[in-house]
Amino acid sequence: MADHPERDEITGRYTTGHEWDGIKELNTPLPKWWVWVFYATIIWSVIYSVIYPSWPAMAGYFNGVIGWNARSALQDDLAEAREARSSWLTEIAARDVPAILEDDTLRTYAMRGGEVLFKENCAPCHQTGGAGAHGYPTLADDEWLWGGTPEDILTTIRHGIRDQDNPNTRVNFMPEFGDDWFTDEEIEAVASYVYALSNGETLDGPGQVLFSQQCVSCHGPDGGGVSLLGGPPLNNRIFLYGGSQEEIAAQVRQPTHGVMPPWENRLSDEEIKQLAVYVHSLGGGQ
Repeated sequence: MADHPERDEITGRYTTGHEWDGIKELNTPLPKWWVWVFYATIIWSVIYSVIYPSWPAMAGYFNGVIGWNARSALQDDLAEAREARSSWLTEIAARDVPAILEDDTLRTYAMRGGEVLFKENCAPCHQTGGAGAHGYPTLADDEWLWGGTPEDILTTIRHGIRDQDNPNTRVNFMPEFGDDWFTDEEIEAVASYVYALSNGETLDGPGQVLFSQQCVSCHGPDGGGVSLLGGPPLNNRIFLYGGSQEEIAAQVRQPTHGVMPPWENRLSDEEIKQLAVYVHSLGGGQ
């Protein structure tokens, strides 16, 4: 290491006096513009910490000389948004869903709000756009277990399905025909008949007889379903738990019953109406 700084012959700059393996460190000062910018940021940070909330304390923090904070500003913005929406929500609260659908402007507003609510609350089960999934009904078609009118949809959303704590919930239960009711051969016969029915065919034989004796009260004589009882149609290829003959037999033997929570204690009446309008629009409604 050199004892004192010297001038570099190539650059003409002084060295710092440090040398490693024959490499000498040049004493290159920072550009003046950078130094002044650095000083300016220090001054700005001091001013900012005085004007706005900054320094923590044992029981709080320094509020700043103007008393502003982001939380209060957010609350003001939310209050302003609620005020802007209040007139629309008042209109929605005063009307039933069919009346909302008849008003083009109000229907458009309800659909936009319902879409947001659907993505936040319903999409995890029914998927975005109501595409549905295994065990969760598709809402993007016009097949409805409990009816697809605006009021039917509203009731389903409000009270849920098979919720033990809601006295107004929609309830139906398919018997377990494998519990000493049907033999294995009879279950296979019914499953064969339903599978043929779902493909637009009619299969004569013991399965048809058993279906007419045990199943028509909920599924209809032609398998078209009974929405009043929540009995799904069986004359198409729309199955919640699979439409193969084996999956149909499994459902006959020991049926699976889904549960939908009621939303009347989680969402406001206006929000439920907006959801009903949006869901009704997904499949064209009834």
